[in-house]
Amino acid sequence: MKIYKSKTILAAICSTMLIALSFNTQAGDKFTLQTKWVTQAQFAGYYVALENGYYDDEGLDVTIKSGGPDIAPPQVMAGGGADILIEWMPAALASREKGLNLVNIAQPFKSSGMMLTCRKDSGISSPSDFADKTLGVWFYGNEYPFLSWMSKLNMATDGSAGGVTVLKQGWGIEPILQKQADCVSTMTYNEYWQVIDGGLSADELVVFPYDEQGVSTLEDGLYVLEENLSDPAFVDKAARFLRASMKGWEWASNNSDAAADIVLENDMSGAQTEKHQRRMMGEVNKLTANGGKLNVNDYQRTVDTLLGSDSDPVINGEPVGAWTHKVWDAAFGS
Repeated sequence: MKIYKSKTILAAICSTMLIALSFNTQAGDKFTLQTKWVTQAQFAGYYVALENGYYDDEGLDVTIKSGGPDIAPPQVMAGGGADILIEWMPAALASREKGLNLVNIAQPFKSSGMMLTCRKDSGISSPSDFADKTLGVWFYGNEYPFLSWMSKLNMATDGSAGGVTVLKQGWGIEPILQKQADCVSTMTYNEYWQVIDGGLSADELVVFPYDEQGVSTLEDGLYVLEENLSDPAFVDKAARFLRASMKGWEWASNNSDAAADIVLENDMSGAQTEKHQRRMMGEVNKLTANGGKLNVNDYQRTVDTLLGSDSDPVINGEPVGAWTHKVWDAAFGS
């Protein structure tokens, strides 16, 4: 009888523990983030917030969905697969013009990491030397700053004489290594270092940061659907997400190598290396310095760059309602 009672008590305790565990698992409000690319230090703040329990502290059950070459974040959002996404502003504004009402609610990345990296032996030393050269360009929304730049330089992009030939660049840097292109698109924290690791030294390269060419646009902002902003419950969840995420970015900036290690722990592909992710984290921290609340002047610079020339604008007019401080102010106060 005593054994029976002991088993009964044990079963009751286990049942109570399971109920408690189930309650804790379901207690957090579900919130899904879609990243722009694969798991890497570019998104470290969010993985840090997940790993360090900052989302849990805000009562959120956050899922981070990785991007990739076949994933367009706006399409994921349009299909109901995410509550919030990371996107470059040019692609977000272009999507807005097409009817997907994306709204920027925060801008963790203050500076642009976009560069055109060229071989010195191609004879390129300034943008005027791009004429009649082959340039590697990313598409799927990443081409807009480039097209604005070429418009500013009055260079055609159709391969005609005096213009440039555009090579639709994949997600590798082989075209510059194999001399299929004179220049390729790179990020300061990623592809540039792949070129270096691929065998070309910094002395053999010349780089043109978009920031320095007057055509930089905002990258890696946080976007939600406009219609969700009329729902107080959604705004509350998004505000809690911002608080936890910015805490994650602050921790990453103060613990660079440890943040990179957290990213590696979340890389299910196993493709990333410690050397590359730690180097990337150091560069990303430069871009996120002073980021957070969207600076309206930075927004307007991006819009002006995209409007480009009258003959070939990337967007057709001044956007309306494309950003808000509503969620940020709910999170941190105005």
